[in-house]
Amino acid sequence: MPEIRKNLDRMTNTFVQAAGPSEILALNQEFKSIDDIVLLTVGEPDFNTPEHIKQAAIADIAANDSHYAPSNGTADLLQNAATFLKHHYQLDYDPKSEILATLGVTEAINVSIKAILNPGDEIIIPEPTFPVYALAAKAFGAKVIHVPTAADGFILTAAKLTKTLIDHPQAKAIVLTTPGNPTGVSYTEEQIQSLAQVLKQHDVFVISDEIYSELTYDRSHASFAKALPEQTILFNGVSKSHAMTGYRVGIIAGPHALISQIAVVHQLITTTLPGVTMAAAAEAFGAGENDAESMRIAYKKRRDYLIESFTKLGLSFAYPDGAFYFFVKIPAYLQQDGFKLARQIAKEAKVGVTPGVAFGQSGYLRFSYATSLEKLQIAVLRLAGFLQAEKQAK
Repeated sequence: MPEIRKNLDRMTNTFVQAAGPSEILALNQEFKSIDDIVLLTVGEPDFNTPEHIKQAAIADIAANDSHYAPSNGTADLLQNAATFLKHHYQLDYDPKSEILATLGVTEAINVSIKAILNPGDEIIIPEPTFPVYALAAKAFGAKVIHVPTAADGFILTAAKLTKTLIDHPQAKAIVLTTPGNPTGVSYTEEQIQSLAQVLKQHDVFVISDEIYSELTYDRSHASFAKALPEQTILFNGVSKSHAMTGYRVGIIAGPHALISQIAVVHQLITTTLPGVTMAAAAEAFGAGENDAESMRIAYKKRRDYLIESFTKLGLSFAYPDGAFYFFVKIPAYLQQDGFKLARQIAKEAKVGVTPGVAFGQSGYLRFSYATSLEKLQIAVLRLAGFLQAEKQAK
């Protein structure tokens, strides 16, 4: 055993070593030890799962659903997911061949990337964005092409996409997220159409993560899958829309040829989801297809409060028209190292935030407003005091 520990780096997967663990989860765990801290770190709804969904899970357990379920997902879940996508986003998918249930969108990311990329292949990832996409790609030996978007309002423009594809003609896939994490920025239908016109000219898969699609505030959600169905691998699920992060149910939708390949990797990694969580998700997509509305209204109220509060504090931020995040530029008078500043704010102001560099963009902090308005008000008061003290110290 001592020899194995001594030679661990040589004996384990070098791609996984390079990827490393989640900085976001580690920092959140560190901040949890601070007494009376208001955590605005992890993006997890603070609402409870709707009662009728919990009862559907309980009924499934009572019915002794303890055996292997169909690998791609139960018929009820796949049909209800297809109907949900049709009703909400005018997307047409065959539940029998074009939708796959996964262990959350995290598994969806990993199995999709594994199914389409070979070691050495290139994948384009606009940043800032959730780090799992790049980490998964690197863990499978792919090369990540990072494309900064801060100068363009955190949106990938058609011009920048065109240049990136010219510079990387062998790129096989691109990741697009809307609404975005960490920015809360959503693509308009016009922006999506302009990107689709570029992508139609290339053999490039579009991995479109739309898990926050039900949480948009100023306009209806526009899906990449509607503009470019033949090239798009669409992610969605019930974690954010129905406050079901712990149930771990995501869905992948796309052309049959792609879904069949991704399903092979899914079988190797997960085999199938538990029947009880799929019963709950089927209920969420079915009878609960409009459950997100009351939560969306509450999130919008919190967002509007923070827009007003952060503006009064003199803070600059990306305009968040979806999800539940603010991406705030670090003022010049503060420590510019994101991790050091986040730890300082946690210690001195007792507010937990996440450094933007964890998402690929230095000079910013991410604030999650997936917590009560009362806690947000406390956090703003503490932050105001912290900022005032820092100004006076300069």
